[in-house]
Amino acid sequence: MRTKYLKLIQIVFTILIISGVAIPVYAGRDPGYITITGVVKDIKSKKKLEYVSISIPGTGIGTISNADGGFSIKIKDSLGVKTLEASHIGYYNQRLALSDNDMDDVTIFLTPNENKLKEVIVESMDPQKLVETAIMKIADNNSLSANLLTGFYRETIKKRRNYINISEAVIDIYKTSYTQSDAHDKVQVLKGRKLLSPKPGDTLLVKFVGGPNLSTYLDVVKNKDLMLDKETLHYYKFKMENSVMINERPHYVVSFKPQVILAYALFDGKLYIDQETLAFSRAEFSLDMNDRNKVTQAILRKKPFRLHFKPEEVVYLVTYKEQAGKSYLNYVRNEVRFKCDYKRKLFSTNYTIVSEMVVTDRQSENVNKIANKQAFNDRYSLSDKVSNFYDVNFWQGYNIIEPTESLETAVNKLKKNQNNF
Repeated sequence: MRTKYLKLIQIVFTILIISGVAIPVYAGRDPGYITITGVVKDIKSKKKLEYVSISIPGTGIGTISNADGGFSIKIKDSLGVKTLEASHIGYYNQRLALSDNDMDDVTIFLTPNENKLKEVIVESMDPQKLVETAIMKIADNNSLSANLLTGFYRETIKKRRNYINISEAVIDIYKTSYTQSDAHDKVQVLKGRKLLSPKPGDTLLVKFVGGPNLSTYLDVVKNKDLMLDKETLHYYKFKMENSVMINERPHYVVSFKPQVILAYALFDGKLYIDQETLAFSRAEFSLDMNDRNKVTQAILRKKPFRLHFKPEEVVYLVTYKEQAGKSYLNYVRNEVRFKCDYKRKLFSTNYTIVSEMVVTDRQSENVNKIANKQAFNDRYSLSDKVSNFYDVNFWQGYNIIEPTESLETAVNKLKKNQNNF
């Protein structure tokens, strides 16, 4: 049990000597597609909203807004799509009518959903029993057939405030039935690119291994060994929180935290469960930091003898989206903050690794397995396996997570730095 648990949560760090530089250029227009770009804001506060689901109703096509609320989505002309939908936790869904041409700089305003939910019922519920019942309903609420998901994956490494590694890829994710184990779930990188800092001071850094496979490891509904194994629920203390609206449906919110001490780090966080179907729609959780040594054991594989590694925070977000009565993986995000310093060094260096994946399309018919030789191997980092690309239309018709302003600035800065070397 412990071995599989640690494998599922393991984010592997080692030391990398940078050996190359690439310049990514973000996608241009593609013939045969219409492209919609814009930003999502709260209609009252005008605040930009991050991680908003942007999708085409009735299809598996979608993306998500970035940390600046920005998004772009490409849709095949041949589909004749007329509507785009934006949905976010705590807001009413908002639809946007589409034309037959590209639409630039649109603003989608979301209205907070302030419906009063039935708190009396929530207060009387046993939270652990609710989670157990939702686990028993997974076969009803999630796909029983194999699916091939197409996703966009990005990981960034920051040293203090500066980006020193940006890697991106379009990936395929083969998923078996949610009643089966994850043993045959695979991830394949279709195309990708990287941007690495050329500065000599950045040549020693922490390397993120096996990143794209987070798309399978962090599917908490399928990989029950993470936290939803009925045999180990007693490790946690559950509590009912105030209900929220997701996709205009009321959801129970169950918080949890460790109530036992084990040889490895457990989680604390929240589960969001649809009140009608009892489907899991969202999970927010982090590694319990009460014992930093246990966290280090969970996420660190290798380091130089004289290097001190100090984990600060390990946070996860996983969301699911309902389509035709079934719930599918939609978005995965992981952020790790840590410090590194050598013995006798006065100051430590702050690092932040952010990895995220959004499902941009889904195929449920005539699905082929991903062969072992094509599957991404946990022993490698994404930047090991992708090449340096310069094509302005590199992503072609694939949907991506729109880069934030800070990421665009980092790309330009790294370009400038490269020219100085």
